[in-house]
Amino acid sequence: MATRTIPASRGHWIATWGTAQQLARPAESGGGPQMPGLPDDDASAQDSALQADEPPWAPTKVGAQTVRMVARATAGGTAVRVALSNSFGHAPVRIDAAWIARHERGSAIHAGSARALTFGGRATVVLPTGAHIHSDPVEYDVPAQTDLVVSLHIPDEDVIPTTHEVGLRTAWLAPGDQTAARNLRNATAFQSYLWLAGVDVLAGSTAATVVAIGDSVVDGMETTPDADASWPSALARRLAAWEDVPPRAVINMGIAGNRVLRETDGMGASALARFDRDVLARPGVRWVVLSEGLNDMFFGFMPGMPQSERATAEDIIVGYRMLIGRAHLHGLRIIGCTLLPIGGTFLFTAELERMRQEVNRWIRGSGEFDAVVDLEAATRAPGPAEPVRMRAEFVSADGIHPSDAGQRAIAEAFDLELFRE
Repeated sequence: MATRTIPASRGHWIATWGTAQQLARPAESGGGPQMPGLPDDDASAQDSALQADEPPWAPTKVGAQTVRMVARATAGGTAVRVALSNSFGHAPVRIDAAWIARHERGSAIHAGSARALTFGGRATVVLPTGAHIHSDPVEYDVPAQTDLVVSLHIPDEDVIPTTHEVGLRTAWLAPGDQTAARNLRNATAFQSYLWLAGVDVLAGSTAATVVAIGDSVVDGMETTPDADASWPSALARRLAAWEDVPPRAVINMGIAGNRVLRETDGMGASALARFDRDVLARPGVRWVVLSEGLNDMFFGFMPGMPQSERATAEDIIVGYRMLIGRAHLHGLRIIGCTLLPIGGTFLFTAELERMRQEVNRWIRGSGEFDAVVDLEAATRAPGPAEPVRMRAEFVSADGIHPSDAGQRAIAEAFDLELFRE
């Protein structure tokens, strides 16, 4: 089957949705990311926080099953393609059917909306270890804020997936090849993404993408599942409603527990290590929003952590400078975000707070970012109280992650004019 070429005159490809990939954690580890602020010996608190009335985290193995996942297009286009990743897989992965459709409800897709995806003209593709590949383009009208469904059939047994753990959208595993089925039979729900790294659309020549890269705050941890409540999603809705500018997509490259400087077991490569894959490799990117650094501080203060895990404020600033340099080298504008108030975490110490404030002073005053969004100012409780905390209505029960309302406040802190040109 020949692959149809789409003329360049129709526009260009932009990433409309995306997620950062991690290696699935072994089953014996309990699955799911460790929550920032919880030490290893507080497993019972972690388990209760992660398991309360929520579907299971990512499966550690898939075999002879269909995986169906929902992804919201943050900007529209006239054609679509899907990015699949085996970035952290142990072995090549065979996919013998892949379909895209519009989401209806639950695991169901809209009747007549399903289209088969091909790869170099073939329905079957093998994802080599470490690979990131795109499907062939499919003519498909995708309005902004449309929920799309991607279904993949994995025919082999005991396949270890590359995942994104904190998906916060319900996904399903079902036996056999049900990729084209309107409704799934005998499906099991979970809330992570498997192999699905991105969705691109063919948009107008002036359309562009914003990449938000960071930690659990960017990822949306502790927000309401299936509510699309993370601040990158809320920012995308603001931009979609802004009629005075060309389309602006926002893709979420947050990973819970992620750090600027060091890899965190089970929580993905550091921002420095994944910047090329998660930012530079995405089509149509014009802006990067960096919101990360608290975990670099937290992990060094956790009980039992070796001294090698300790990061100073100067270390984090050096990491920022390297990311700024790489963004500018590729012609991207990079926006820095101040670190949120941390008075609600049990790890709080005066030393930790001094580090946070030192980093924030540099973010605000160095002039090295192309722009700054002051998330501390947008979320902190009023008055001179110490330690500095987030407003009660903006913080979730764990005392550190923003609630749905806090995530909306973060999105509202962005001046949309930053993304006009």
